[in-house]
Amino acid sequence: MPIVLDEAQIAEAVASLAAQIKDAARGERIAIVGIRRRGDEVADRVCRLLREMGVDHVYGMLDISLYRDDLAHLAESPRLQGSEISFPVEGARIVIVDDVLFTGRTIRAALDALWDYGRPAKTELAVLIDRGHRELPIRPDFTGVNLKTARMDHVLVRLKITDGEDAVELVESS
Repeated sequence: MPIVLDEAQIAEAVASLAAQIKDAARGERIAIVGIRRRGDEVADRVCRLLREMGVDHVYGMLDISLYRDDLAHLAESPRLQGSEISFPVEGARIVIVDDVLFTGRTIRAALDALWDYGRPAKTELAVLIDRGHRELPIRPDFTGVNLKTARMDHVLVRLKITDGEDAVELVESS
């Protein structure tokens, strides 16, 4: 399995996301919301860089497990990690962060979960990797890396806190 992004390239992609978000914020307070299981780790890294840049922001994590449209296909007991949103979503400018954007179904679930907390003034999407192949009309506002893949390929993201190392592998379909 070829590594398509190493630790340094992942760091560059995260730095690019932070810079794009800073430019778009234009001094306005923003809320960064990471999707649990790797999106939250990417979001945490973005937040550290935004803090260094002096960007006013708050941070939260969103567990979308019960909002997925494939819940019946998952294990009998999905692993719930819980959401941590300690700020008012109502009227906020939200940037949802995830590791990989593929079909758009995860982001649809995240929007459903987020709206249970209130109606944001604006919702944007930041992804570490955009691999294409959408099933829904969802696109990122901020992208770290665009990765060309075949529809049936797998993109495996490993991040230090979750997986012990930073690497992205592309498993090509046969």
